Amino acid sequence: MTAPALVWFRDDLRISDHPALSAAARSGRPVLAVYVLDEETERPLGGASRWWLAGSLETLAAELGALGVPLLLRRGRADIAIAALARESGATALHWNRRYRQAAARLDDALAASLSREGIAVEAHEGDLLFEPAAIRAGNGKPYRRFTPFWRACLAASPPAKPIPAPARIAAPAAIPASERLAGWRLRPTAPDWTAGLRAAWTPGERPARLRLRRLLERGLADYARDRDFPVKAATSRLSPHLRWGEIGPREVWHAVEATRGGAAFLRELGWREFAAHVLWREPDLATRPLRAEFARFPWRSDARALRAWQRGRTGYPLVDAGMRELWTTGAMHNRVRMAAASFLVKHLLLPWQAGEAWFWDTLVDADPASNAMNWQWVAGCGIDAAPYFRIFNPVLQSRKFDPEGDYIRRWLPELGGLSAREIHTPWDASGPAYPLPIVEHAAARERALAALARTRR
Repeated sequence: MTAPALVWFRDDLRISDHPALSAAARSGRPVLAVYVLDEETERPLGGASRWWLAGSLETLAAELGALGVPLLLRRGRADIAIAALARESGATALHWNRRYRQAAARLDDALAASLSREGIAVEAHEGDLLFEPAAIRAGNGKPYRRFTPFWRACLAASPPAKPIPAPARIAAPAAIPASERLAGWRLRPTAPDWTAGLRAAWTPGERPARLRLRRLLERGLADYARDRDFPVKAATSRLSPHLRWGEIGPREVWHAVEATRGGAAFLRELGWREFAAHVLWREPDLATRPLRAEFARFPWRSDARALRAWQRGRTGYPLVDAGMRELWTTGAMHNRVRMAAASFLVKHLLLPWQAGEAWFWDTLVDADPASNAMNWQWVAGCGIDAAPYFRIFNPVLQSRKFDPEGDYIRRWLPELGGLSAREIHTPWDASGPAYPLPIVEHAAARERALAALARTRR
């Protein structure tokens, strides 16, 4: 009886353009697939991410099952669980796609060395990034610290490999080891079940991801660069959670988009995802430590009431509140509104960016370890290629510029639905609906933020 090959799925929950799965299929061995929920060596997932993961694993199991491959579920330290399954199944080969976080990579290297000593061949494959971090370097051999030259170097490099089709056939294993039950992991909340908005907005899985990509191409990208800043327009791809969970690979998106009119602007946004992953590869404390050292002494405030008002969309500024309520309901927020809401937290309220990063980690369905942390540092002015701290968004001007008719605000703040396009951005000036007054006045908050920055620099 031929010994099986194991394929360890991580944040790559798809069967198309999955180099590890394809290599195992080409070997001719029977294939077993495994996913390990590791909450010991990995950062525990937030609530929205857990919900997404449940749906993604269900669809992956169905796709693999159609190929005759069982998806086994294990929980615990990943290296221990994988080693135990390899011995239990009698596997003599193990395949995975590379991870680009230092702690995860060290775990992978140690596991590979240990299993190799037991005669189990371990193969790591490329496929979850467009470019390997070691391949994109400045002329001095060091990593890039600014996005524009980084992306210029990416575009000058050899293009990403073309995506690999899903295997047509895979040898089925003669024996299937025991698997945990997905329901037993309790990834979906039940008491209460707060996911109605997530279910209405999203369908996890590879097929929905590819459908979104197809619809994006059918709609076209000619106006993408102009329209993507307006939250009421359906201009963004909404591919980010599918990319975060690897339900579609970045190479497939790249090759589908690159030749289209307006595709360069869209690929630049994909490039920011790439840049974040490269930054996290060399900065493992990205979610907790400011990359600009002077911000370690920034005089952040502690104000639980203000933080709660921001989290619940009760700041009194309609654009910020609409974004936070969209996030709470759907697990997502339009990118332009994300910047305004994040800037409000760290500059108007002087609350630490780590508190915002943690809230987004818990509530975003696309909460990515690299992008979430890097983007919060960008807004706070303390990261790589960050917006300067003194760039302080005026939430009223942002509202008038990017939601001029107030349609986005009305969608998420129905209590303001009766206000005119002129009134809706400053409801405190209008008579009518009961709505929170601004918890901080813009001009005073701006002066306070600039004074805090000056103290930090001294």
